[in-house]
Amino acid sequence: MVSQEEAIKQLVDLAEKIEEPLKQSFQNMHQGYPAETLVRFLKARAWNVPKAHQMLIDCINWRMENKIDTILMRPITPTELYKAVRDSQLLGLSGYSKEGLPVFAIGVGKSTYDKGPVDYYVQSHIQINEYRDQVVFPQATKKYGRFIGTCVKVFDMTGLKLSAVSQIKLLTTIATIDDLNYPEISVTYYIVKKLLQEETQRKIQVLKGSGKEELLKVMDYESLPHFCRREGRSLDSMDDCFSLDHPFHQQLYGYIKQQSGADLL
Repeated sequence: MVSQEEAIKQLVDLAEKIEEPLKQSFQNMHQGYPAETLVRFLKARAWNVPKAHQMLIDCINWRMENKIDTILMRPITPTELYKAVRDSQLLGLSGYSKEGLPVFAIGVGKSTYDKGPVDYYVQSHIQINEYRDQVVFPQATKKYGRFIGTCVKVFDMTGLKLSAVSQIKLLTTIATIDDLNYPEISVTYYIVKKLLQEETQRKIQVLKGSGKEELLKVMDYESLPHFCRREGRSLDSMDDCFSLDHPFHQQLYGYIKQQSGADLL
C-alpha cells in the first residue's frame, strides 16, 4: 500500500491529465487548492488512488451533466418562492469556529420541505454548497491566513416526528449528493437532541440541552446557531440563521442575483 504522500502525488498527476471541459469544472471545484481538494476524495475512498480518481471523474461528470458550474447564476424566482424554500428548508451559516471553520446550522426537526417542488430544495442545497466552496471558504482562507476547506455542522433535532419519514427520499437525495460530490467537507457534526445512531459516529458529538456550553468550547457566542442561544427571549430574524433576513442568506441570494444579471427586487 502506498503512503498518503505518494497517493496524493499519484492523484495530482492523474488530475493534471483531465481534459477540457472537465478540467475547467475541476478548477471551479478546487478554487486554487487542487491537492487539498483531492485529499478529500482520497479520504472518502480510504486512500485508494484508482477509486478516488474514479470518484473524482464521476463527480466532474455529474457537475457537467447538471450544469453545476453555472448553478449560482440560476436564482430561484420569484423571491417569494425562494423565501418559502428558506422557511421550510432550515439551513444557514451561523458563524465560525475558533479555528476559523464555517459553522453551518441545520434545523432537521422543523424543516418541512413542503412549500415548493422537490427540485427547488435540491437546487437550493447545491447552491449553498457551491457558495460555501466558492465564496465562504476563500473568504475564510484569506481572513485566517491558512487554507480552510472544511466546516462544522450543528443539527437541531427538536420537533422531529416519525411522520417526517415521508421526507426521507428528499433527504436521501441530498445526502447522496453530498457524499459523492462534496466528500469529507464536514469534519465534525454536533447534534442537539439525539434521536438516531449514525454510521459516522466518530464525527458526531451529541450535546446536552441546547448544546450551548459544549459549543462555546469550539466557537464564540456570536457564532452559536440561534437555536442554541435559547434564553427565554425571542430573537430578531436577522439573528436567525435560517431566515432569509439573515446576512448570510441576503449575501447568498444577492450574489446569485448578481451572477445571473437579473433584477429580482
